Amino acid sequence: MSFERNPKDSMKSTWRRLDRTEWSPFHWFYELLGIHPEELDKEVPVHLKEDAVPYVPDWSMHRWVLVHSAIPLLIHHAYVQVTGHNLNALAAFVFYSVAFKLIAIHELHVLRRLGHIHGFLDGDKHGRDGVPDVGVAKVVRSLMSTSTFRPMFTVFLSYHVNKAPSSMSFAWLPLEIGLYGVILDFWFYWYHRLMHDVGGLWKYHRTHHLTKHPNPLLTLYADTEQEFFDIAGIPLMTYFAMLFMGFPMGFYEWWICHQYVMFAELAGHSGLRVHATPPSTLSWFLRIFDAELVIEDHDLHHRKGWKKSHNYGKQTRLWDRIFGTCHDRIESVPTNIDYANQSPMPLI
Repeated sequence: MSFERNPKDSMKSTWRRLDRTEWSPFHWFYELLGIHPEELDKEVPVHLKEDAVPYVPDWSMHRWVLVHSAIPLLIHHAYVQVTGHNLNALAAFVFYSVAFKLIAIHELHVLRRLGHIHGFLDGDKHGRDGVPDVGVAKVVRSLMSTSTFRPMFTVFLSYHVNKAPSSMSFAWLPLEIGLYGVILDFWFYWYHRLMHDVGGLWKYHRTHHLTKHPNPLLTLYADTEQEFFDIAGIPLMTYFAMLFMGFPMGFYEWWICHQYVMFAELAGHSGLRVHATPPSTLSWFLRIFDAELVIEDHDLHHRKGWKKSHNYGKQTRLWDRIFGTCHDRIESVPTNIDYANQSPMPLI
């Protein structure tokens, strides 16, 4: 393929073993935040395809997302109670942008630790791709863009100074969390599938598929056009669809929905050898139709697909199931899943 002859398409990752005096500030960004997907001095377990796959219970992932998304809300609530007034829009953006980044960094730490405990999918054939030498700065910019612009447009569109965190529509929240993932995945499914099927769009998506065994840092390793739709386009389409359907979707509810999506995006590119479904309040409904997503589904999308692919969903398999684009799993098959010895998602 032509991409193998283009140096810019190289996925070679050797920079972590270079003399650190040759590092740029971008290299130090990963080191100082401790967000490397693997530790160089720690072994990663390797499993055969037929070995048992640990099961991560849904409740533990709901707990993880809800606890971490609630911490900034509680801090914000305490500020309002103590001072008697709310954060202005600029302060809210700065506060929630920092919170977004800290939560993502913590998830990356947890995922790395789990990788050294459970290993990775297809680990008997291939290790996980690292951040490529040619993409060190690009990945940093992608991570910063996502964690800055998502809070920015969320504040711009839905934050109101006269509404404190206590104004959240708690009664609507469970349904909003579930539907947000399903609706977002509808828009994402078709945008993603068209990026594969239409030659004029594939050129903007092919960079993301240079990695066949991604790690969470490569979640947004893509061209600028794709980054725009991933960061803003799809979430905005989902937000307005929810409003059109009559849901409140205030700032605080949207914040929590974003945290569910971010959790799934990072975990979905981790390649962890666990049977874990993106947490959703509608998981029970998805399971009726065998439409729940697991980490292996998106991993197979990268590993087995190129321009023609399958498993286009990233929050569910509902739309893949409806439109006939599911791919058979290899390791996360029913006979391999270890339900007896569960591995809950750790909070810290």
